[in-house]
Amino acid sequence: MTNLKKVMISLPNNLLKEIDGFIKEDNQDRSQFISDAMEVYVKELRVNKFKDEMRQGYLEMSKLNLGIATESFMVENNTFFNYEARLAECD
Repeated sequence: MTNLKKVMISLPNNLLKEIDGFIKEDNQDRSQFISDAMEVYVKELRVNKFKDEMRQGYLEMSKLNLGIATESFMVENNTFFNYEARLAECD
């Protein structure tokens, strides 16, 4: 990694002990572990934000989509009934 900045964080003792246990198993150092964990968390935040934005967009478009679907349904029904009426005239 390039362009690193040092930061000081405070962690509960039990969390630090748990982290140190994982670090020991994976032969890592604290900085790398914390950096990796923060990257995963930030990615999760981005995904959740994107999902919320998509959800909001779908909600905003729902009335328009319902209107278009309703209009299309009525046009399709009229076309079908006209078709059926013409077929009946041919008999």
